[in-house]
Amino acid sequence: MLTPNDEAELADIVSSTKMPLALQGGGTRGMSVTGAAVTTRELSGIKLYEAGALTLVAEAGTPMRDVEAALAAENQRLAFEPMDYRRLLNSDGEPTIGGVVAANVSGPRRIAVGACRDFMLGVRYIDGNGVIIKNGGRVMKNVTGYDLVKLMVGARGTLGVLTEISLKVLPRPETEATIIIHGLDHRAAVSAMAKSLGSPYEVTGAASLPKSKMTIVRIEGFEISVQYRAQKLKELLVEFGEVTVTANAKESREIWCKVRDVEPFHGADGDVWRLSIKPSDSPELVSRLNAYDVIFDWGGGLIWLLVPSGLDVREKIGDIAGHATLLRASSDTMERLGMFQPEEPAVAALSKGLREKFDPRGIFNAGLMAAA
Repeated sequence: MLTPNDEAELADIVSSTKMPLALQGGGTRGMSVTGAAVTTRELSGIKLYEAGALTLVAEAGTPMRDVEAALAAENQRLAFEPMDYRRLLNSDGEPTIGGVVAANVSGPRRIAVGACRDFMLGVRYIDGNGVIIKNGGRVMKNVTGYDLVKLMVGARGTLGVLTEISLKVLPRPETEATIIIHGLDHRAAVSAMAKSLGSPYEVTGAASLPKSKMTIVRIEGFEISVQYRAQKLKELLVEFGEVTVTANAKESREIWCKVRDVEPFHGADGDVWRLSIKPSDSPELVSRLNAYDVIFDWGGGLIWLLVPSGLDVREKIGDIAGHATLLRASSDTMERLGMFQPEEPAVAALSKGLREKFDPRGIFNAGLMAAA
């Protein structure tokens, strides 16, 4: 494992390498690629935090616990609610802010505030020639020219090695509440979530846990506003059946942490898939699968599936448009099916062209996002 102590040392490793490099932050996502392992965990520390300007700048290897602790001290947070993959994937290590950005990790609140990439202000990264590049800035108005910041988010280290992250943070709300609709089937659950999200009551989470027979909706804000909106949503959703409200903020947060981290799948046998599809298609899709368990998030636009080992979910999807990512499976299944949804030819050509520009030697996480 190569563990550079600073950005310059990392750039030297990249520029001088004669072999592929397997990049990682905290190593929590269980990805395995060919090459010399390189970690950014020593590139750690918060370089700038201006709470009044809602701006944080940190080195890529900074542990998420340090970022979250600094924000909590100022009653602020990362609004896009990144999940912790460790228990789902049976991995260890320490999640880092660079890893979160590289994978565009975004939780249940994405439907209300946007994804990780929507909060990015700037990055520093090292390209495939070992050149240190800065793009963006520390406030939104500094983002000019080509928006390479957004391009790096979600690229999983295939275009460059992130060394520094600049992003916008938001205040933590005074309280929150969760409205629970009990006993709905898949189709009714998606309808209830759609009705909630289409309401004027500023919903910040809409999910369904069919095995627990709960469809849940979250609202956040000032206490008097949350109380009012919770009552209005309860009245709005009563047509779907029994509706209760969890008004205790701590209990509400615990419910959404379980959804965010896909807790029902922890330690369970089977493969784990993450599907992104049109919400109205999700009931039909799930009906085609012999799933052990399922969780709907983002109003039904995100589906977590626990299925029998070796099942080709993409084949079962058939004509339903969407993306299916295989997150947890045996090495044989992962090799046979591939982690990522195969790209359409035009998109694959564009992706290949980008990689050739940013990493002309093909040394960064080679083959990670390619088709099986």
